[in-house]
Amino acid sequence: MTTEPMPAVEAPSIDRRAWVERILTGRQRVDRVRQVRESAILGLLFLAALVSVATTIGIVYTLALETFHFFQHVSIVDFLTDTQWTPLFTEKHYGIWPLLTATIVVSTIAMLVALPLGLLAAIGLSEYASPRLAATVKPILEILAGVPTVVYGYFALLFVTPLLQRFIPQLEVFNALSAGLVMGIMILPLVASLSEDAMRAVPQSLREGAYALGATKLEVVWRVVVPSSLSGIVAAFILAVSRAVGETMIVAIAMGQVPRFTLNPLVAMETMTAYIVQVSLGDTPHGTIEYQTIFAVGTTLFVITMVLNLLSYRFLKRFREVYE
Repeated sequence: MTTEPMPAVEAPSIDRRAWVERILTGRQRVDRVRQVRESAILGLLFLAALVSVATTIGIVYTLALETFHFFQHVSIVDFLTDTQWTPLFTEKHYGIWPLLTATIVVSTIAMLVALPLGLLAAIGLSEYASPRLAATVKPILEILAGVPTVVYGYFALLFVTPLLQRFIPQLEVFNALSAGLVMGIMILPLVASLSEDAMRAVPQSLREGAYALGATKLEVVWRVVVPSSLSGIVAAFILAVSRAVGETMIVAIAMGQVPRFTLNPLVAMETMTAYIVQVSLGDTPHGTIEYQTIFAVGTTLFVITMVLNLLSYRFLKRFREVYE
């Protein structure tokens, strides 16, 4: 039986130019789709940034418009120099100083509590605590930031104030001292967490170099780690100050609503945010000068916060340490 050889199959002719053009066309299509996707992503990111910018512009516009109407009836000189704030009384005065001094007093007390304790807590978590202990303590500390401020307000009024009255009999029921102490406890996790993150960003080589020169643990902390992370620590401090200045419910509940021009923290006072809460309850008619005082006080608060943020930005830009 003879087997005949199979006929040879001729290979199909391939047009190399068409093949190359097909590949290039496919790549161009893929590049076009990629460009469309990237453009869409950039558009979404731009819209996200635009929302924050537009919101800020809207807030500034609202504050500026109503504040302008307010100063059409009230002299800005009286607003900045008068020491009485009684826009809801029969005899009306529009001096911002009683509200401003109350805000400064309670914020100062809060800072005296939060800044040193927060810095010490950050040093302990970053330099002394073991990784397991730090991973356990830090979330527990940050739980304080999640407690509603209303709870802090009633805690100050119903627990801290009666406790302080045992040692300070002249302490009034509503006072700035207990409100400031509790506010300091509230913002303590903010200072501790941000400062601890700044300290952990310091390279380990700086610590090892200090140890090689014979420095002790305490000297490494205060002469190497803290100065090297100073910009982050100051940023945490200023952010905490802004948080204290803008706090509302604690001061509205525990501090009272008496616009009194004094620096005595043992008596009832009224901060700028507490006054805004008082007038915003709905009893003041829209468009009246009493209603417009909300925006005048809000503008003052906005300017203070903006100045603090600008100082923080300038400090960070000047003293920021960059490590490779």
